[in-house]
Amino acid sequence: MPAVRWVTAWGTSQQGLATTALTNTTLRLNARVTIAGDAVRIRLDNAYGKNAVRVGRAYVGVRARGAVLVAGSNKPALFNGSETTTIPPGGSVRSDPVAMDVLAMQDLAVSLYVPDADVQVSQHTGAMTTSFAASGDHAAVDGAEPFKATLTTMPLLKAIGVSSKASTGAIVAFGDSITDGTCSTVDAHDRWEDWLAVRLALNAVKPGAHKAVVNEGIGGNTLTSEGLQPPPDSTPGLERFERDVMSHQGVADVILFMGTNDIRRGASAAQVIDALTRMAAAVKSRRMKVFAATIIPRHNVPPAGTNTGWNDDKTAVRREVNEWIRTRAKLDGVLDFDAAVRDPGNADLISAPFNCDGIHPTPRGYYEMGKSVLLNMLAR
Repeated sequence: MPAVRWVTAWGTSQQGLATTALTNTTLRLNARVTIAGDAVRIRLDNAYGKNAVRVGRAYVGVRARGAVLVAGSNKPALFNGSETTTIPPGGSVRSDPVAMDVLAMQDLAVSLYVPDADVQVSQHTGAMTTSFAASGDHAAVDGAEPFKATLTTMPLLKAIGVSSKASTGAIVAFGDSITDGTCSTVDAHDRWEDWLAVRLALNAVKPGAHKAVVNEGIGGNTLTSEGLQPPPDSTPGLERFERDVMSHQGVADVILFMGTNDIRRGASAAQVIDALTRMAAAVKSRRMKVFAATIIPRHNVPPAGTNTGWNDDKTAVRREVNEWIRTRAKLDGVLDFDAAVRDPGNADLISAPFNCDGIHPTPRGYYEMGKSVLLNMLAR
């Protein structure tokens, strides 16, 4: 029989501390796993916390709708045999395995009871999914009644791993807001990497024999912080690479899709190429495959406030980086997102049906990007 392996089936990037502290609160966090298996493990991070965070109880169940779980599916997640755990400042904990059958593209609900007062937790800001909160300990509850509050952030929960005999590994999509999903639809799972995950599952040679897709995008993220103006407002890609890519389980492939925010802040083509080259080399040193996506067009806008705007000089830098990605970069393949969404009449603009705000695609544009990926390139 094939050996069982742990593969990260869902993940997200923490990017700072929540502005609202938790007190005696249960979080019910919804996340969609991208491969099937017979057990799960949850990973909780406190990447930006200055104090330890205590979790009183944790449960994992199958979401039916909203905060409602499929009856009987909610199971306790233990940590070294204990129902409580403490996440140290800047640290991470993984649960023991939770035996449960899960399906690819299934929504799980991770319920975390935080018993203490005024707890500041690390979070991902734009989760593009609705989660819930309740006062008191309701982690074991199947129903929605206690969960009066909603949130579209993702506090504490960093990743969900799945025990799989069939999956061939995980693909980590490492990027900025165009991977994070700005202009996509909350709860619709219509970002480019969501479409990629669906296509991989539908095209699997055998049931379950496909790769998971993990979204490690952060809005506004840059590759580096060197000499950029204004300075980045999130941990640059080179600095978070180990935490948000290499620490996942079962990683087979990494897709690098960054650079537009560096260029907007004044980076040269050489600077962007150097950062991507360093990341690609780090992936290859771990015997994983590395891919890069071309940078999509960005419409010219004048500077305003802290936004340094976009102009023809920055477009020229984007073109130079894309030419390097397509022809000279040491990669295992290229995802040509630039070609997928650019205007046929002006290659330096996003095509109107795919243009949300001059920077990000519409949901239809994200579909075009996900559809454009050559599956045989990633299936190997």
